[in-house]
Amino acid sequence: MRGRIVGLVVSIAVVAAACSSGDSGVTRTSTAERDVVDTTTTAAPDDTDEASATDDTVGTSTVDPPPDDDAPFEPAPIEWEAFDDDVDVATLDVPVDYADADGDTIELFLAKYHATDQENRIGTLLVNPGGPGFGGSDFAFFASQIFDQRLLQRFDILGWDPRGTGESVPAIDCIDDYDRYFNEIDSTPESDAERQVLIDTAEEFANACQERNAAIIDFVGTNNSARDMDAIRRALGEDTISYFGFSYGSELGATWATLFPDTVRAAVLDGAADPNADALESSLQQIEGFETSLATFLAECSAREACAFHNDGDAEQAFDDLMASLDADPLPSDGDRPPVNRDVAATGVIQAMYSESFWPVLEESLAAAAQGDGSGLLELADTYYQRMPDGTYGNELEAFQVISCADASERKSVAETDAENELYTEVAPRLVPEGSAGGYFCTFFPTAPDPRIDIDGAGAGAIVVIGTTGDPATPFESTVRMSNTLEDGRLVIVEADQHTGYGVNRCVIEVVNDYLIDLVAPADETECA
Repeated sequence: MRGRIVGLVVSIAVVAAACSSGDSGVTRTSTAERDVVDTTTTAAPDDTDEASATDDTVGTSTVDPPPDDDAPFEPAPIEWEAFDDDVDVATLDVPVDYADADGDTIELFLAKYHATDQENRIGTLLVNPGGPGFGGSDFAFFASQIFDQRLLQRFDILGWDPRGTGESVPAIDCIDDYDRYFNEIDSTPESDAERQVLIDTAEEFANACQERNAAIIDFVGTNNSARDMDAIRRALGEDTISYFGFSYGSELGATWATLFPDTVRAAVLDGAADPNADALESSLQQIEGFETSLATFLAECSAREACAFHNDGDAEQAFDDLMASLDADPLPSDGDRPPVNRDVAATGVIQAMYSESFWPVLEESLAAAAQGDGSGLLELADTYYQRMPDGTYGNELEAFQVISCADASERKSVAETDAENELYTEVAPRLVPEGSAGGYFCTFFPTAPDPRIDIDGAGAGAIVVIGTTGDPATPFESTVRMSNTLEDGRLVIVEADQHTGYGVNRCVIEVVNDYLIDLVAPADETECA
């Protein structure tokens, strides 16, 4: 199930790290806990009204959109309750199936960070952190650590847990023991019997997802989450609304803009995948992005004598030797945890590639593993899979797979998947070595009744698309393709080795501010070095 290690995910930790780097004017006080990260900026308060339309100014529609035949549903007004001085929370019932508006419902969990300048409040900014499978309410709870002060002044920041995720009810839940399905497998089988174990495990996982989520598994795809966005807009009573999505949140935002273009006031998509790539092409683009970032990490380590994994200037060979050793003879773990094999190590490496800020931890973990201690690599892999201190797991990676398969129209057989292995090895020989088995990611999932629509954003106006040159999870060229696919995509290029670009420097922050606040869209291919 290769897709589980190449998910489109951006976390608060990644965004907060981005907002504390470069010349962004942001101070990070700690990396240990999300709730002790502080974000401040030097930008002056913005007291201007929205700009009138010009060639580079986005017009605001005040005309109600035509009825959506797929969503003959009127949401109830949202009843907010105070969570603390800054944030309100609420729930909103939406149909499980928008074609059956009077049928069963899903309860979405919403959180709203109040605009700090209510007198000059523009409206609501919907936000999504990525995934798919990650709840978005945290981006409201921690808005002051993520978004620039000018946005906080002028917008209510509304994050919600998309259907099937977070605190929304029901939430996707497939399994309890991640080790059995993700850490104890051997994706480089040496016999037909070992390969069959991989196939059986993938089928068991898919069956568990179907059995535990039978009521919603057909209805948790991106199309329905985009319809939920419009339900939230209507429940708020806003004719048009603004959006800021990261990683997979870019795909969600582009889907929403395509389905409901007349309701788009403004939209920012940061770290976007290629919307026209099929499942194979998308996975290849992404694993190649991680491989490229890994090569950059190893080259930097080889060039720096202080790197813990320096290996006399040949970190590349040390990495190859370590991975071969872990494949042949995994390192033991404490207690009842599985041995640290190549698969565990590869997941840990991919986790560290999301941001350059994680690289010091990775070099120390690799060095320790070379000396017989795999605990650092296991801890990185546990971070990827959202393992809690008490040994339980969040459901994010389960939701990731269920939602991804709900979006995909194709179901490849075991033989078809195995036939693709050489393609992965060609673009990512370190992460997917020769002899690796297939992923079987959606092979055993039910056929998707509502695969994700084709994206074009026609009629939505200018949409800002941020691409980071060294992004491993959504490679820069993939983001370029998203911008080119949209009817009026405006690409903003950010130079950095991390996933997503907002907050890397003052330039990209102000581009986003000018667009979201004043509706002044940047020129295409604006560079923020």
